[in-house]
Amino acid sequence: MSYRTYQKRTAALASAAALAGSAVLMAAPAARADVVDVNYQCKTPIGDKSAVSPIDIKSVKSGSGYRLTMTFEKGVSSSPVELGKGAMNPSAVIKLGGADSGTVAVKGPANPDAIPANTPIKITDLSGTYTPKGSGKVTFTAGVLTIEALGTTTTCTPGNNPKPSLTLTVAAAAGGGSTSGSSGSSQDAPAGGEELPQTGPEDSAIALGTLGGTVLLAGAAGVLWLTRRNQARG
Repeated sequence: MSYRTYQKRTAALASAAALAGSAVLMAAPAARADVVDVNYQCKTPIGDKSAVSPIDIKSVKSGSGYRLTMTFEKGVSSSPVELGKGAMNPSAVIKLGGADSGTVAVKGPANPDAIPANTPIKITDLSGTYTPKGSGKVTFTAGVLTIEALGTTTTCTPGNNPKPSLTLTVAAAAGGGSTSGSSGSSQDAPAGGEELPQTGPEDSAIALGTLGGTVLLAGAAGVLWLTRRNQARG
């Protein structure tokens, strides 16, 4: 084999490896997460109140399902009296759409600090587990928020038909999901303030970049093997 022919073959192998890596990056699905303003209309023991809070829903793969975390960036509703530490317990539902339907129940710990009277109530992060019943793109949208405090219940309903805060491409788990009309079960938030990794555009890009890099390395190994083989023959 001439040196010029060898150069052309080596360049062709490197190009094929690069194209294979690009194909992996283009074919793999990614999650999309958005912070969405939700206009909550609240029914409280002292009358109707409203408040807008940006809502963020994150996910992390957990076994055959996903651990969801719903975050409120601003306070919702208020109390005419101070709420002492641990006096307020929040919970909510996340509505499913697209390839799945139903709701996921999420809840969080009680307020870690006292909440002054007539001050927007900061909702702690709410968490729960979602197990897919269908396959395809599933949307996750903020639903009804419930606040229990001092023996009273406040119900806050989104009044602005918010768009989804999260979209995931999922596959149905073996044996199907919940049969109770809810696609998930609520669980307490992680202890000790443990942060959950985010499933979103940045994490997906990192994971896909790693996978594409693996393909490129495999292609480079093939080029190196061919080079040594030809050198041995020469």
